[in-house]
Amino acid sequence: MNKVVLIGRLTKDPDLRYAPGSGTAVCRFTVAVNRRKKEDGADFINCVAFGKTAETISQYLTKGRQIAVT
Repeated sequence: MNKVVLIGRLTKDPDLRYAPGSGTAVCRFTVAVNRRKKEDGADFINCVAFGKTAETISQYLTKGRQIAVT
């Protein structure tokens, strides 16, 4: 099994919605991760969080804030 740790900044405010039927919180966000050399640019990683984690991300993080995702 592989494990990935991404550290980057949010490209826009997280999008929090609730799943129909179950009412589970679902938060979608994109993280911009810089490459090792500045001239190489950045990678944009789409992420999804569920439940209490989704609500916490939505409540406390905004565009430009740094985040670590495991």
